[in-house]
Amino acid sequence: MIMVNLLGLALIALIVWWFWLYQRHTYMSPTTEVTIDLADGVYHPDVIQVKANSTVKLKFLRTDPSPCSEILQIPSLNYSQQLNLDQITEVTIEDIPRGDHPFHCQMKMYNGLLQAV
Repeated sequence: MIMVNLLGLALIALIVWWFWLYQRHTYMSPTTEVTIDLADGVYHPDVIQVKANSTVKLKFLRTDPSPCSEILQIPSLNYSQQLNLDQITEVTIEDIPRGDHPFHCQMKMYNGLLQAV
């Protein structure tokens, strides 16, 4: 009985951490090039901060064979690109407007954020 209660409390703590306490790590790009790994269902880094109204080259290295990971979409910038498996795909975005620009796969299971400040 005590083990069941402890297991339940541990599960509740995990849920609280996962949904409310976990914070994404923001990558602040010192250059205009950023390499983003796409593996195991996540973009790494998943939050990228760049200067607004600048040109940025994003290099996506897709090692995840899932069909969901093969398309990159940035709806706020009206951008879509197919990512090749085990190769770097370069995405150049010019004059990024200030604000948050979420990017994701076509099913929105893989998520990231491009912040222009």
